[in-house]
Amino acid sequence: MTSMPPEERIGSHVKRAEQALVGAKNAALKPAGVTVPQYAALLWLAEKPGISAAALARLCGVTPPTMNTVLKNLQERGWIERSPHEWHRNVLETRLTAEGRLVMELADAAAVRVERALAAAFSAEEREQLIALLGRAADVLDAQR
Repeated sequence: MTSMPPEERIGSHVKRAEQALVGAKNAALKPAGVTVPQYAALLWLAEKPGISAAALARLCGVTPPTMNTVLKNLQERGWIERSPHEWHRNVLETRLTAEGRLVMELADAAAVRVERALAAAFSAEEREQLIALLGRAADVLDAQR
């Protein structure tokens, strides 16, 4: 017997919800031909053109090597372009191509449908509370590192 029953472990419930969200988004994004990590990169690139791979990795919650793999795949498909930064030649700026923007918009419409369905399961007050609780959980866990 463990010192804490599995059903009382909040982390298990958070992980289950995360896996369900990723699964729903993967299914929704399939027609656009992108994965959740690729979509996240395209979405942030639309918001922050020219961002570095390291900064993009932080925003997407993945490691820099993982982000480099994602960007390589996106570049091979012609959805992004990378060029040396004007002042920092060792830093590559990354931007969406016109085709990449179209793919991002198609994928975003699908992802937004998933997000709206999730939000609809809660009242406005419950959504605010859930966001606050998840933020508090992230703060506590960040402090444990």
